Amino acid sequence: MAKNDSAPSLMNTSIIKKFVMSITGLMLILFLLFHMSMNLVAVFSTEGYNMICEFLGANWYALAASLGLAAGFVIHIIVAIILTLQNQKARGSIKYAVNARPKEVEWASKNMFVLGIIVIGFLCLHLTQFWYKMQFAELMGLEEVSAGGVMVSPADGAALIQYFFAQPLYVVLYIVWLGALWFHLTHGFWSAFQTIGWDGKIWFSRLRCISNIVATIIAIGFALVPIFFLIKSLCCSGCCPA
Repeated sequence: MAKNDSAPSLMNTSIIKKFVMSITGLMLILFLLFHMSMNLVAVFSTEGYNMICEFLGANWYALAASLGLAAGFVIHIIVAIILTLQNQKARGSIKYAVNARPKEVEWASKNMFVLGIIVIGFLCLHLTQFWYKMQFAELMGLEEVSAGGVMVSPADGAALIQYFFAQPLYVVLYIVWLGALWFHLTHGFWSAFQTIGWDGKIWFSRLRCISNIVATIIAIGFALVPIFFLIKSLCCSGCCPA
């Protein structure tokens, strides 16, 4: 009898983990949409972007949001690792509670963990380039940080963007990251809703379509910023006509 009770118990535990991963994943998607919108402001007005950076500096509400975001991200990663190990051990179980995967979404589904590692790897680089030089620098009481040897205010996010995105290598890495993020989101978005309970045949097709749209908006929105500032830097260097 104990043996029979263990199976439902393990299943319930797995369902809870998938539910937690879905909720944290959707929370991170909302943050990406906000961060993308914030970054796009720099394309139209560097002054406006710096105003947002100053507003979201070392303030209690920004810090609270950062801590909540970090907690959700860590939980998402830990649960993803646990579920991946469980799936590998189970041999044949389907990842992320997907009951019927069309062929066109199988690649993203099978490589979610690898895609996640790529996303995390770039995120570490992104944090050292921007968050470390902005919000963290303000918390440490630094009045200036280095942007390619030029000292600027931690609130001058536009200067950091202009410096890093004037370097083709960083832009290429950024685009590669966005490609991995796009694949990760196209599967993760609809899978999260399916785990929550929207798993009917009609909603499955709708959510797949919405997932592609949301992932594409996020990827393109983020990509426009480095591409814009790279082209701008090349034009300012005389590589294209005025």
